[in-house]
Amino acid sequence: MRKTTGKLVFICMSVLVLLGVVASLCMPRGFGMLNTGHDTPSQDTALITPELAPLQLVRIHEQVEFPTQIAAGNYSGIARVEGCRYAVANDKSPKAGFYFFDLQMDEVSGQITDARMDSLVTSGKPNRDEEGIAYNPHTHTLFVSGETDNDIIEYRMDGSLTGRKLQVPSIFKKARHNLSFEALSYNATTHHYWMANEVPLPQDGEAATSLRPTEQRLRLQSFDDHLKPSGCYAYLSDAPMGRDSAMASLTGISGLAALDDGRLIVLEREIFLPQGYLGSFVHVKLYVVNPDKSQLVSNDPLTDSSPFMQKDLLCEWRTNFSLAGFDLGNYEGICLGPRLKGGEQTLIAISDSQNQQGGVMHDWFKVIVFR
Repeated sequence: MRKTTGKLVFICMSVLVLLGVVASLCMPRGFGMLNTGHDTPSQDTALITPELAPLQLVRIHEQVEFPTQIAAGNYSGIARVEGCRYAVANDKSPKAGFYFFDLQMDEVSGQITDARMDSLVTSGKPNRDEEGIAYNPHTHTLFVSGETDNDIIEYRMDGSLTGRKLQVPSIFKKARHNLSFEALSYNATTHHYWMANEVPLPQDGEAATSLRPTEQRLRLQSFDDHLKPSGCYAYLSDAPMGRDSAMASLTGISGLAALDDGRLIVLEREIFLPQGYLGSFVHVKLYVVNPDKSQLVSNDPLTDSSPFMQKDLLCEWRTNFSLAGFDLGNYEGICLGPRLKGGEQTLIAISDSQNQQGGVMHDWFKVIVFR
């Protein structure tokens, strides 16, 4: 097991928005009125929800890798199944499907101490550039999002397809190629699936880069247990921190974790790769948003005056490729892990090494502990 010595930067936010009024009908967990993606939400009905205590960061663990147990891959999404068992998506696996990982964790600190993986579980169909993955314990099935077809389809645990899929609103079918369905999560308590587009839909604005350092108008879309859309929310991602020309510059939402109380943890990731790679970095921010305190939006284009969700920073960190060292971690997926003996909640982040590209990328795991 190798630990990085890269500097970890974290900031705790302890302020929540004031108690507000959400334009919605009364639905479980206050997700608002049923929004099929075709109608404009009504503003006539208000729902007052109880105030939730802000999440408090306990610790951020150093990233770890297990090169002899975890094969080089393009691991893009992770979902906890039960115990130490996790389902992992690989956007360049030989066939469509997923892997099972066993991640052993210290019950007191939350650090991952060992990792193992099984062989690919596949439907036998071509890979769909599969990115996000979510497990539903009620149906004992997995949903996997694909950026080739912009669909989120259901798998049985043996890799066979059920024939069902989330009824994604038509506007998401127009998402930019390879910049769409990165993030996916399901919460068994709220009975809702969540997805987000990585960069703006064409109708909502341009994608940000280091040479176009703007905030991005994104969408968080929920679905109920009937797989129907149940609410869409506007989300404003941060502007890129990189400001120079680059071979690659990308920022947006790459992961989601849905909490039992209805809130979401949103992974904003910025990738900056200059010419020659020296000075490259990946900067990750984890924000907390509350749909109960947010206003629904319609299919109309988002603008600067759209009702964007209030977001509170939980933590952030940066990994680098520089003269001081290289610990570059391209984090693409997050999921909730187990609770620790002290009652703290763990969150696991997984990175996409691009099959350990150039021998300098690694398949990192990172654990964040909060309460």
